[in-house]
Amino acid sequence: MHCGPLCQLLWLWPYLSYIQAVPIQKVQDDTKTLIKTIVTRINDISHTQLVPSKQRVTGLDFIPGLHPVLSLSKMDQTLAIYQQILTSLSSRSVIQIANDLENLRDLLHLLASSESCPLPRARGLETLESLGGVLEASLYSTEVVALSRLQGSLQDMLQQLDISPRC
Repeated sequence: MHCGPLCQLLWLWPYLSYIQAVPIQKVQDDTKTLIKTIVTRINDISHTQLVPSKQRVTGLDFIPGLHPVLSLSKMDQTLAIYQQILTSLSSRSVIQIANDLENLRDLLHLLASSESCPLPRARGLETLESLGGVLEASLYSTEVVALSRLQGSLQDMLQQLDISPRC
């Protein structure tokens, strides 16, 4: 007796019935937890408390400021810029934070796809390469300002996730 696709499906059915999608609430909770973890890592770096996130620092205007209303795509774009900045600093204290930002962006993409609005992979700053001189001349200042502003942005994102941001 030859068993066709129906027999194969019936044979696989018990295994397929155990496969479940990750509940979106779990993804949202994981996203919030990772944001809180990143904020804690930033707090553990002692020199980040020296510059208020709203203070304007000449020459570092390429570092994103605070945005009161963030969509998922704007969150991803902002995180991509911070990730690029932190990676270019090559400081030991920010390597883990840059890696965490990559994971956070992946979680945001999962959230977006659950809302039927898949996000294109956001790119960082195209002009960052031309700022190499600024970064080399002021690595410490760039790190302090970037981490301070990132912390503020993450806290804004945490609030936005509570009210289910739009695409």
